[in-house]
Amino acid sequence: MAYCRRFAVALGVLLTGLLVLAGVSLVARDRYQRPGPLSEPRDVVIPRGTPTQVAEVLLHAGVIHDARSFRVAVALTTLDGPLHAAELAFPARASLAEVLAVLRTARPVEHRLTVPEGLTAAQIAGVMDRAEGLTGEITLPAEGAVLPQTYAYELGATRDSLMERAKAAMTRALDRAWAERAPDLPLARPQDMLILASIVERETARPEERPRVAAVFLNRLRRGMRLQSDPTVQYAASGGAGVLDRALTRADLELDNPYNTYRVAGLPPAPICSPGVASLQAVAWPAKSEDLYFVADGSGGHAFARTLDDHQRNVAHWRASGIR
Repeated sequence: MAYCRRFAVALGVLLTGLLVLAGVSLVARDRYQRPGPLSEPRDVVIPRGTPTQVAEVLLHAGVIHDARSFRVAVALTTLDGPLHAAELAFPARASLAEVLAVLRTARPVEHRLTVPEGLTAAQIAGVMDRAEGLTGEITLPAEGAVLPQTYAYELGATRDSLMERAKAAMTRALDRAWAERAPDLPLARPQDMLILASIVERETARPEERPRVAAVFLNRLRRGMRLQSDPTVQYAASGGAGVLDRALTRADLELDNPYNTYRVAGLPPAPICSPGVASLQAVAWPAKSEDLYFVADGSGGHAFARTLDDHQRNVAHWRASGIR
């Protein structure tokens, strides 16, 4: 009889303990899975350090309710893997379970930098210098060496590493355009294609006009005519800045400068900007055209002509429009 009483007491203690453990487990599970305090998605830079240090960062950023629960959750799930140091994106109301999943498995936040078409090397260096999240100094690239497009990078990437990627992208794009070019282009080497594409890039912002503008310059090269491209003169008159805060003057057109294609025959010695892929392709596959001239038409585009007489009529119309 006494044995039965002792067994009943022991069983009662065991059941009570199990109930307590079950209650603790439910509380722990609730804390692990309940929504967190973050009201909207947020990117947080997680440092290399202990769970305590990571907890402080997350607490300060408003990602977790309290540091102790985070440390306990890390300890209980340690077999799931280490916590990563990086800039990570945490969703709104992320639970401890979701926070730990982000810390262990999420990819770092990607930043994006767009290099617009038609910028000079100095302008591109300025864009990269002002970019958020990049580090280190920047080495000025050769004119035309960078491909304009959007580049993704992680926090802490160096400016020079991004610049090298942009230069490699241009090398690939130019090699492809040169390999796939139309036959009988009056261009001796890929660099000539790059130079002419940079002029086309600055001559027109209309995609549909690029192959026709390219055809004009290629036709002029075949005939030994000077290119007479205003953007090359602007490049010369601006000392390589690429843009002027004024209209070109007759004195500009008479500059003794290798980039002044009103005075110098053939292509200038180097690109005047970084052309995009569309301008490279326009030079590689120009329009089938006998045009030798073009001038602004007063509506944002250009009027093209095969003869000087037709061109002079277009010029007269442009002057009469009053648009400069």
